[in-house]
Amino acid sequence: MRAVLAGGDGDGLGDALAAEGVEVTRAEGTGARPDLEEAGIVDADVLVLTEMHLATSIPVAKDLNPEVRVVVYAHGSLPEFAKGQAGHILDPELLDPAFVAEEVAGTAA
Repeated sequence: MRAVLAGGDGDGLGDALAAEGVEVTRAEGTGARPDLEEAGIVDADVLVLTEMHLATSIPVAKDLNPEVRVVVYAHGSLPEFAKGQAGHILDPELLDPAFVAEEVAGTAA
């Protein structure tokens, strides 16, 4: 499984995903089209968004890869325009990164 992570990762979800065997690449910068393409979104299974202000990267990722699953793991509220394209919107205050990584990777018991 391949995941592209867009945004900072202060909660450690990227490391937790890697521990579950997920190949994680990071979209540097603003998560704009070139950033997502360089990170490999076209071949990714999952886009993980960790900062709400990068919500515009969701429709861009879906345009590049209509089958990509979107997981938002961030503090705050996702803008309305992006909610319909996000498969899962999760609050780091409520869910531990290890739990989220197991669910994303499909390794939960």
